[in-house]
Amino acid sequence: MNGLSGIVVGVLWLLGLLSVLTWAIIFTKLLRKWQDRRRNRRFLENWSRATSLRETAPASAPEDALGSLASLGLAGISELDSLAKCAPGELDTHDRREMLQLALRQQMHHEQSRFESGLAVLASIGSTSPFIGLFGTVWGIMGALKGISASGSAGIEVVAGPIGEALLATAMGIAAAVPAVLAHNYFLRQIRVMAGEMDLFCTRFVHRAIRSGYGLG
Repeated sequence: MNGLSGIVVGVLWLLGLLSVLTWAIIFTKLLRKWQDRRRNRRFLENWSRATSLRETAPASAPEDALGSLASLGLAGISELDSLAKCAPGELDTHDRREMLQLALRQQMHHEQSRFESGLAVLASIGSTSPFIGLFGTVWGIMGALKGISASGSAGIEVVAGPIGEALLATAMGIAAAVPAVLAHNYFLRQIRVMAGEMDLFCTRFVHRAIRSGYGLG
């Protein structure tokens, strides 16, 4: 009986750890999202006031201190600098534009992958926690039935403890799964919105580079 109860307690501890991990990921990603939004807003303000692409280049800073749009702008300017070093006639206008767009897309995918970190963990917790809780429930019921068989009595004092543990495991499984699923869907939606914003900025960057005389058109 004690061995059965110990396994149920272990299931409860595991679900508790998964729940803590879920909320840690949620708060971390919410903070990162808030920081990125604030940095993007500041960068777009500078972008709208700047008269040239060079003026929009962010000051040297660690990658994690830049917003997603600032990182895109920096990648685009770096590619333009590389294209400027090419010999005259080495690349035509179409090739230069394609290379710039490729550099922007690569950086965009990098930023998107960075924001997707942790989503797989949330999805795994959301999909497996109910089954872990169900395992604790089944094991608790097995302990209750074994206790009934050993005592030859079906009194409430025999089954109350194991059944209570079993129900608690089910509740913990649901409590760990629901926030993980909701957070996963929310952040997935936010990443799609962010991808659309980055795609729009890439288009604006290319158009501005064309008008600025970088040999793109």
